[in-house]
Amino acid sequence: MTSAAGNAFGPFQFQLVLLRRMADFQPGLVADALRELGTDRAALREAHRRWQAMVRSPRGRGAVARYRSVLGPPEDTVRRRIGDLDCEALTWRVPLWPDLRFEVLTAPGGHAWNEWLVRAPGAAPPRLRTVEDLTPWSCTVDEAARAFAPARPLEGSAPTRWRLAFTAPDAAGERHPVLAEFTWGLLQRLPDG
Repeated sequence: MTSAAGNAFGPFQFQLVLLRRMADFQPGLVADALRELGTDRAALREAHRRWQAMVRSPRGRGAVARYRSVLGPPEDTVRRRIGDLDCEALTWRVPLWPDLRFEVLTAPGGHAWNEWLVRAPGAAPPRLRTVEDLTPWSCTVDEAARAFAPARPLEGSAPTRWRLAFTAPDAAGERHPVLAEFTWGLLQRLPDG
């Protein structure tokens, strides 16, 4: 996979934006991904810098318009009801993770209120039965929450981060409290303690 030519900011650079936040928790996996993409940390830093400039620009577009301009038309758009809220879920392919999609949930009026990675339709979900199954990049927030219900969502340390608290058995069947950390919706780590 090669980067897009010129100064265009597109899907390739957006993958680097996702990786930049994940590098805080999983530098080894990010280094492997950069090699797979045929690029380096300098390109990752530059993509992050440019993304932040777009997000913070006083003349910037709203989140949905920004994602459309960077990622193109969504692969799929689905109406979804969450509680008493009717929303729209827009999804895009992310070549680095072929079994995942980048999803933006919009509230009435088109404002984005959630942006994260989700399992692609038809892709096999991971088998999550024990704490040992919770390895970095193995599952999404909603997959962990369903597998180890009831789970309690907690605030993360940055806008693109989530934490999830639940109880899960180990391989021997003993149950343990778990605090899982996610970046852009993808599991990063289970902190000690």
